[in-house]
Amino acid sequence: MMPRKKGFRLQVLVYSILFLSTVICTLSTVRADEIEDLQKQINELSSAREQSVAATKPLEGQLSSLKRQLAQIQTSLDNLSSNIKKKQKELDSREEKLVKQQVILEERVRSYYKRSYFANPILVILSSSHSGELFRELSYRQTVAMEDKNIITSVTSEVLDLLTQKEKLEKDKVSLASLQEQVDKNADFLGGEVKKAKEFQAELSSKIASLTAKQQQIIAAKLGSLNLPTSLGAGPLFCTDDRNLNPGFSGGFAFFTFGIPHRVGMNQYGALGRARSGQNYQDILRAYFDSISFEKRPNGNIKVQGYGEMPLETYLLGIYEMPDSWPTEALKAQAISARSYALAYTDNLSKEICTTQSCQVYKGGNKGGNWESAVKATEGEVLISGGQPISAWYSSTDGGYTYSSSDVGWGSRPWTKRTKDSSGDIGSFSDLNAKAYDKDSPCFYAAQGFRSEFGKSAWLKSSEVADIVNVIKLARVDSGTRAHLYQQDKSNPEGVENWDFEKVKSELKVRGQTPFSSISDISVSADFSTGQTTGITFSGDAGTESFSGGEFKNFFNLRAPANIQIVGSLFNVERK
Repeated sequence: MMPRKKGFRLQVLVYSILFLSTVICTLSTVRADEIEDLQKQINELSSAREQSVAATKPLEGQLSSLKRQLAQIQTSLDNLSSNIKKKQKELDSREEKLVKQQVILEERVRSYYKRSYFANPILVILSSSHSGELFRELSYRQTVAMEDKNIITSVTSEVLDLLTQKEKLEKDKVSLASLQEQVDKNADFLGGEVKKAKEFQAELSSKIASLTAKQQQIIAAKLGSLNLPTSLGAGPLFCTDDRNLNPGFSGGFAFFTFGIPHRVGMNQYGALGRARSGQNYQDILRAYFDSISFEKRPNGNIKVQGYGEMPLETYLLGIYEMPDSWPTEALKAQAISARSYALAYTDNLSKEICTTQSCQVYKGGNKGGNWESAVKATEGEVLISGGQPISAWYSSTDGGYTYSSSDVGWGSRPWTKRTKDSSGDIGSFSDLNAKAYDKDSPCFYAAQGFRSEFGKSAWLKSSEVADIVNVIKLARVDSGTRAHLYQQDKSNPEGVENWDFEKVKSELKVRGQTPFSSISDISVSADFSTGQTTGITFSGDAGTESFSGGEFKNFFNLRAPANIQIVGSLFNVERK
């Protein structure tokens, strides 16, 4: 019975050996250094989480990065768990085979004990009749016994080693369980933190970035003072490239906008670029209008303010909205747009149309030349949507991106659309300058507004940019101060004191904030798929500060001196 008990224990140990060796092979990736690495990553994640909690404003971008890191850690743990399950199935199969091998194993152990007993030299001598046979028998028994002993010794040593490995494995499992617990904790935290960040951003957007009706009126009046034409009906564009102007100081910044309002419908300079690239008038118009058809309409009479009534086709000959020197296909596109707009504006000729840019520029008579040819070549041709002529709006320069009517607050029109007006993909400002169809417009990329005392330029000093940054910071921490934050070179529209640069700085300090005195660098990020400046970051003597593109634009247009303004959603910064 004693040999059987020892054999049984050994069988169990051998089973344990096979089990542990397989599991350890499976978990070869769960090395001590990997566990330490996972723990290090989680510690970094937790540290970043604590920094996020301590921050005054959770940053969704930071949280997204943490979430990606967390997902990578979880993937590692999931892979380890999957491998363990896979190998467990293999072990179950091996266990069935071990049951069959148990009898063979026990016989080998019994054989060893027998050989060890009978290998005693005295017993061999007493049982042998011849010396040759005696020594052969003694040698054979000793060799076999030694072989069995070596095997069992080796197995015993391996068992002891694997028992140590098993103990380590159990510790690794505990460590992995702890890691999983921490990962789950961080996952729950990040889920809630992202939600809070979005709620915070929505609240910030409504409280800070939104403007009061009075502020909107101020900005509209300031924009109007720039006298920017809505189309080419006012004549050639005269936008100055401030990069060529010297304001008389260095270390300045200028904010350049792509295009000028209103950016809905046909981009006139874009039509020029498209015609030059070989597109015909229908290609051009389909690029700027959605869900349209081309149909012929009869030539009825139109009432023109100050000119009386005349045939529609005669009226079109006096439209001055595009230079006569431009390609024929661009002129045809303009003629059809003007005809469609006239029909839509007058409700199919039942109302009167004005002669300024408020409608479309009409100067009477016959402009002649290539324009007359374009009108006659497209006689009666109209853009139709839903069975009716469309208000085929057009503007001079869209800056590479055309917007829908709802984007600019005109109400939704199904034939208007957002479009990237370029000959190829846009991934940077340099791409846009190279590929936009309206890149040849002098107003494609310009800083709007100027001050006579600084070379009639829109350049701002470093301290003036710092002041605008401080104004936004102050409005963020105390929205009740916004009535004092209008531009300093004009009277306050709300009848209260206008706070100057130093006053804004002191008010920030009172509220525990560190104001900027100067700005040394500015970086801009943009969404080039839609044409929106999404973020702007300032670096200076008070560190760094970031704002959304819309938030900065709103406060810039309220605070910037003279009539200097950012006039569109896509803007960049130049430095001198």
